[in-house]
Amino acid sequence: MPVLNDASHVRAAVESILEQRYDGPVEALIALGPSIDGTAELVADLAERDERVRVLDNEIGSTPAGLNLGIRAAQYPVVVRVDSHSVLQPDYTSIAVETLARTGADNVGGIMDAHGETPFEQAVAVAYTTKVGLGGSAFHVGGQEGPADTVYLGVFRKDALERVGLFDETIKRGQDWELNRRLRETGGVVWFTPRLSVTYRPRSSLERLARQMFSTGLWRGELARRFPASNGVRYFIPPLMVLGVVLGTILGVIGIVTAVLGGPAWPLLGFVVPAVYLLFVVVSALVYALGRGIRTALWFLVVLPCIHVTWGVGFVLGVLALTGNIARHTGR
Repeated sequence: MPVLNDASHVRAAVESILEQRYDGPVEALIALGPSIDGTAELVADLAERDERVRVLDNEIGSTPAGLNLGIRAAQYPVVVRVDSHSVLQPDYTSIAVETLARTGADNVGGIMDAHGETPFEQAVAVAYTTKVGLGGSAFHVGGQEGPADTVYLGVFRKDALERVGLFDETIKRGQDWELNRRLRETGGVVWFTPRLSVTYRPRSSLERLARQMFSTGLWRGELARRFPASNGVRYFIPPLMVLGVVLGTILGVIGIVTAVLGGPAWPLLGFVVPAVYLLFVVVSALVYALGRGIRTALWFLVVLPCIHVTWGVGFVLGVLALTGNIARHTGR
């Protein structure tokens, strides 16, 4: 489990590891990045209380560096990836190991079951778990058990990870998708099963959500540029939406100016694109979020465009090969 500045969630994540109902030895390897919020002291206390917990110094601080550090240090043949924002169900490991043995897969994973506590977090959770938010991946919205392109987190055969050279540390986000691509290209199987479920805690503020989505979109764009043949159409919908709304708005403004000056008014039709998107957001809020309460639905009206716009802008910049420059300036 890579951890960096996450004192609010890491204890629950580690406790869910230690409480696994699994008939076999378990160790919890925490790859600790340079943290300043008390995370280091918290994981040190967890390690002192339970000998199964080991803290590894992740000097680089990135997620793939931490994952590779843990994989190299792991003494058992199965590697369970855990996120510090996640909580594993008690039988997660036993189901995953049984599925590995039954299917012969290199990696198995299940559903990212997002749950929020505040109305804002609940709105983010709704967006995460519906097709209107992060798309229709099975690990977000559920689906039938079987082979998949990628899965959430993942439970791996360690020798399969070693076969493909572990995670690519040049990819700061989306490294799981890229690793699964290599597993499949070398003859391995990535397997999705809805029997596995991981509780995920969304970001707690609009700023943190925007930063997360921008960074995710940025690296998704980088992956689309590096591996164009391996990307589905759904990855291009948010950036096309952003471009459409921007161009439509610009055209509509031009229409206002030309109409005032006595020129043609047809450019006003550009406003149709942002209007249709706005209608889409409102209808989505009514269909998916209103049942969670009016405050959650109102936040959803903000959360959904935040996800789409920041992810879409990041994707465009990633495709334009600006990932390295932005990452150096933002530390992401």
